Parts: sequence; C-alpha cells; structure tokens
Amino acid sequence: MKGAARANQKTTHERRVLELENGALKIAVVADTHANPHPRAAEHIAAQKPDHIVHAGDIGGLFVLDDLARIAPVHAIRGNIDEHAPETPDFLTLEISDQGRSRIRLLVVHIGVYGPKLRGDAAALARSERASLVICGHSHVPFIGRDKGLSIFNPGSIGPRRFQLPIVFGVLDIRGGRLDMRHIDCESGTVWEP
Repeated sequence: MKGAARANQKTTHERRVLELENGALKIAVVADTHANPHPRAAEHIAAQKPDHIVHAGDIGGLFVLDDLARIAPVHAIRGNIDEHAPETPDFLTLEISDQGRSRIRLLVVHIGVYGPKLRGDAAALARSERASLVICGHSHVPFIGRDKGLSIFNPGSIGPRRFQLPIVFGVLDIRGGRLDMRHIDCESGTVWEP
C-alpha cells in the first residue's frame, strides 16, 4: 500500500536563492541520516560554522531537520525512504547569488548516480535548471567527480554505518569565486580522504 500511495504522489521541485555574504558562503551537506545521525555529527557540523545545511534525502524523521536547524537554516529533499511532507520536496535547485547576480546553481536530488556515473534523468534535470553541480545521496558513498559535463557531490552518510563505508558529511565552501568541496569524518571531525 505504501508504494502504491507513493506512486500517486505528485513530484515536487522547489527553487531557492542563497545569497553570498561578503563574497562567501559555507554549506554543510548531509544525507542518509535514517533517523539516526551519528552522535557527534551535530558537533562536527556546527564546528564548520555553516551558513546553511543541505540534506540530500533519506532523512528518516523530520525531527532530524529540526535538530540540524539549531545549527543553521536547513534545505532538505525527500529520499526514497521518506514520506511526502510540505517541507521536503523531491528535488531542490539552489541558486547561489551575489547581490542579485547568479554565481552558481546546485541541483539536489536523492538518487543521482550509478557508481561514478551521473544518471541521465539527473543530468537532464540539472541542464534544464542550468545547474553546474548535482548533489545527491542514497549510496552512502562519499564522492566528488565529474560526468556529462557536470560536477557531482555525494556527502556520504551521517546515519548508521553501511558495510565498511565511512560516516561523513560534506562541506561546500564558496569564497573568492571558487568552490571547494570536502568531506568531514563524523567520528574525528577531521577532513576525510579516500
């Protein structure tokens, strides 16, 4: 019944503008919390001093967003385990703007890649939104790459450990016209590298 009800739901897509402050903006990116974020995740996310937090789906319970909102404003999408809720669209386009001038567009989807390859539907949506970066979750695999002329960023997962994958989140640091992407280990708070 749950799958049938979901099939009848209308897909939702929101667009939001985030303004650079003094030419800079820091965004913490999380995904796949599955209602059970790592106990030190909030501490390490707060230590990054993000201006915003993006959740790329599989939230598991909306209380997770409330907890993250204590750190910074949250922009979240629904993952494949999440129920439809007004505050969680299926897709989200974030336009990073500097005094009203668009600098970069990010598309947030839950399922965006097959391994290191961008799915055709995600690439088509990114192009239609004029986005240059696709943020996705679902796989729990932290990833930074390029495919089909688009950048891809998967923050990994801050939820329960899957297989031997790390428990990490991502940081997008926009400063001086550059975009820096990195992963932070939830257990140590240090930069994670494969």
